[in-house]
Amino acid sequence: MRIVIGQGSCGIAAGAEKVKKALEDVVNCDISITGCIGMCYLEPIVDIYDDENKLTRLVKVSENDAEAISEFINGGDKTAIEGLIVSDEDNEFLAKQTRIALRNCGVINPEEIDAYIGANGYTALKKALCEMTPEEVIEVIKTSGLAGRGGAGFPTWFKWNAARQSEGDEKYLICNADEGDPGAFMDRAVIESDPHNLIEGMLIGAYAIGAKHAVVYVRAEYPLAIKRLKRAIKQAEEKGIIGNNIFETDFSCDFYIKAGAGAFVCGEETALIESLEGHRGMPRLKPPFPAQSGFLRKPSNINNVETFANVGWIINNGGEAFAAMGTEGSKGTKVFAVTGKIKRSGLVEIPMGKTLRDVIFDIGGGMKGDKPFKAVQMGGPSGGCIPAELIDTVIDYKALGATGAIMGSGGMVVMDESTCMVGMAKFFLDFTAKESCGKCIHCRIGTKRMLEMLERITKGEGKEGDIELLEELCYSIKDGALCGLGQTAPNPVLTTIRYFRNEYEAHINDKKCPALECSDLINYSIIEDKCRGCTLCARNCPVDAITGSIKQPHKIDNEKCIKCGKCFSSCKFDAIVRE
Repeated sequence: MRIVIGQGSCGIAAGAEKVKKALEDVVNCDISITGCIGMCYLEPIVDIYDDENKLTRLVKVSENDAEAISEFINGGDKTAIEGLIVSDEDNEFLAKQTRIALRNCGVINPEEIDAYIGANGYTALKKALCEMTPEEVIEVIKTSGLAGRGGAGFPTWFKWNAARQSEGDEKYLICNADEGDPGAFMDRAVIESDPHNLIEGMLIGAYAIGAKHAVVYVRAEYPLAIKRLKRAIKQAEEKGIIGNNIFETDFSCDFYIKAGAGAFVCGEETALIESLEGHRGMPRLKPPFPAQSGFLRKPSNINNVETFANVGWIINNGGEAFAAMGTEGSKGTKVFAVTGKIKRSGLVEIPMGKTLRDVIFDIGGGMKGDKPFKAVQMGGPSGGCIPAELIDTVIDYKALGATGAIMGSGGMVVMDESTCMVGMAKFFLDFTAKESCGKCIHCRIGTKRMLEMLERITKGEGKEGDIELLEELCYSIKDGALCGLGQTAPNPVLTTIRYFRNEYEAHINDKKCPALECSDLINYSIIEDKCRGCTLCARNCPVDAITGSIKQPHKIDNEKCIKCGKCFSSCKFDAIVRE
């Protein structure tokens, strides 16, 4: 018997370290760790393998379950752990996925290089260095149709080829791990759970473009990812996989990490390069492009974590195998971080060409509480809201772009009827306005003016013409902004106006929030016939806005009411109305 405990950030946050310590105190067998398998909603997860390597998966485990697990391992039947065993329904979450970038996540020990080597690790690097020319590597990537998974979807081979053909002996390969979208955690999970896969993909990319230096630019807010990546780099150096004359070839490459300070704009490649050089993260004018003049004005190539995580598999299995998945214009698989009002939140990897319905309902299990699905925000602050009537939209770059949203890096925030779409647009615009580097006026001032208008609208202070002015500002900012942050910042506003204009009109004309989420537009009242005078609402009111005698109908003073909703949630007789 052996036990494997999921210890990605999600598992640790749910208590996986406490579970491991409790098991170590009572169980006499091998206990190791793994990363996040993607079933974040079921953490902490404990996998038990018997002598025949058959798996029993336990979910939502606490330290109090250690004795029951010990009893099972010591020959007891499954009765002791019956309530912990993963359900057939939850098993479908993984069974319906196709995993390439995530193939080792939650399966191998991310802190041991031998675990990665045992899973066919570094064979692709050896094949590339010993059997292929750099041009042949680029050709395989071209055949695969792999596009950048960081958001723009630009052909990976084209960027590699441009850097390969640029003159200069000193070139740099850079990984953009500056994952800043609210609700996105794909890159973090890959680095925490399979850091050697990233290293292998980057080394193959460095060989292809002729770079001797590889850099991972990662958010400082990802301490576990940085810790495991540093350990992986050290282990690879000790085995001669990083350094001079790798696999006894002429190829040499060093590797280092740069921890970024968390500026969203540094997801834009030229702003990232500025930050790498020690400057304030602000985008450069293009051209020249990084392939000609990037880090330290040397030819550079930048791809994100997920892009590199596919490279080793493609080299080993062939470009045709990757291209066989997906659609005509979008090849392979894509990883999504699925969050929000959904039953099964976590990491999902599916072939391009699946629909939003497949992800949200078939894999994700549908909406929490079986409430009606309202919309999904795709692509984070740079993306847009896709409404329920478009749930059968195919997941590829072209189809998602036609809705006004984008694929982005893979954030997918699911919303039900309780979400105010004006408030959602305000949330994302508040983020981008604060993250603007300020270099160009359109982004610096335009996003702030738009945010001010949305704040007015959600407070019931909107006026006629606000919607049209918002649209005009959106297009002006998109046309005039210097980089992708400003050019895409209006997308959440444009898509919510496009699909949920009635909600904007209700806020402005009727001073009502249809979703009952904007507190300034909500009123609470008590139905006298239903009120039993139990005083529970009055006792829960933090500002004494509710008065009345015991067993007599109560009243709410709307002048005092702060719209916290505690009375509404505490009433057991449905006597309080929210409108």
